[in-house]
Amino acid sequence: MSNQKFNVAVVGATGAVGQQILGLLEKRDFPVAKLKLLSSARSAGTVINFKGIDILVEEATPDSFDGIDIALFSAGGDVTKELAPHAVRHGAVCIDNTNAYRMDPSTPLVVPEVNPEKIDEHVGIIANPNCSTIQMVAALKPLQDTYGISRIIVSTYQAVSGAGNQAIQELLRQSKNVLEGHDVQPDILPVGSLPVKHQIAFNAIPQIDKFQENGYTLEEMKMVNETKKILGDTSIEVTATCVRIPVVYGHSESVYVELKQDYDLNAVKELLANSPGITLVDDPASQLYPLATEAAGKPDVFVGRLRRDLGHNLGLNMWIVSDNLLKGAAWNAVQIAEIIVSKHSGRA
Repeated sequence: MSNQKFNVAVVGATGAVGQQILGLLEKRDFPVAKLKLLSSARSAGTVINFKGIDILVEEATPDSFDGIDIALFSAGGDVTKELAPHAVRHGAVCIDNTNAYRMDPSTPLVVPEVNPEKIDEHVGIIANPNCSTIQMVAALKPLQDTYGISRIIVSTYQAVSGAGNQAIQELLRQSKNVLEGHDVQPDILPVGSLPVKHQIAFNAIPQIDKFQENGYTLEEMKMVNETKKILGDTSIEVTATCVRIPVVYGHSESVYVELKQDYDLNAVKELLANSPGITLVDDPASQLYPLATEAAGKPDVFVGRLRRDLGHNLGLNMWIVSDNLLKGAAWNAVQIAEIIVSKHSGRA
């Protein structure tokens, strides 16, 4: 990493992902010259401690990015669309955690373990993929490179933290009410335009984001479209079913992948075990496999339950788990920022 220091802005600094970003910047001793913390008007005025210094959170405006080198956005797509162009105009490189620019042809969609070379193609904005997409493509990239991939079927079991701090509080509140025999009043999930809400405590909600005309949700279509873009192959057939479950941190995924070449299962395990950012946990005889409770707070993608499909000789089944706020959001963004810093000795 360069010895030069950079002026950094975190947009959405008071949110769940913003807090994780700040923790990583501090833990990894990111070369920050000046740190600007930005949020909505509602959260402005909050004080956050960074490396022993109290920093006042300011309201994000088009003029907030003067002198900023790197801007990390995690405040919602509408905020990104409004403010990122102004940040770019001021000379900042924006790393965005929202859906605003992911499918924009001129915006790189980057997972550092998969396609870091795309970072160099940015024209001011780099998109962080969807949390559920990131962990899946990180695990599938080594398989694509070695065997090729023709088809992916994924079912997700996603933590409530993916819907923000309010969803976490709703799960905790509802769980307490159910256990104490009280009625449950759902207010947050599923997140969408309709007023209908469902209980998340002791339940599974087969909807994440709004339904589209084709019957799939936006979250599911994100996985379909982003996977093809990141892996650089539009011919891969992808289908997804995304489900919200009563877990606070850590998305789990059941993934079926059809490879283009025959494979040896032990060779696949060895390949994944030696891949960057992947931790193989696959010892069914000892009942060891990836768990959300074990992945929470850790940056890696955990892979296990690897087995040949019973109905298709080139089919492979696997279980993929990762902390959705870390590798699924904050850590992926900070990794991108670290690559930018390592490549530029001048202004980012």
